[in-house]
Amino acid sequence: MKKTCNCLGNATIQMVMGTITKIDPVTGMVMNLTDLKEYMEEAIMKPLDHKNLDLDVPYFADTVSTTENVAVYIWENLQKFLPVGMLYKVKVVFYRHKFIQ
Repeated sequence: MKKTCNCLGNATIQMVMGTITKIDPVTGMVMNLTDLKEYMEEAIMKPLDHKNLDLDVPYFADTVSTTENVAVYIWENLQKFLPVGMLYKVKVVFYRHKFIQ
């Protein structure tokens, strides 16, 4: 799933998930995408979108707001919402060809 956040000069924040869990035979899903969208809203969009990371996001008061640290921040925030082992990768992309994972 991919989400765009205007925080690092219009960076595109792309989150890729992999899982070791099986598809739920009742729902036919690993995870409800509506739930995932809500988790991404809480973990990524609310704290980062249209924010000056250094001034508006408490995490970056003591942490340099590099692309690598933004990826770590997103990973740590998403982990709070997702089942253990669900999150496989976070990729922060900007300027089309430059990214951190």
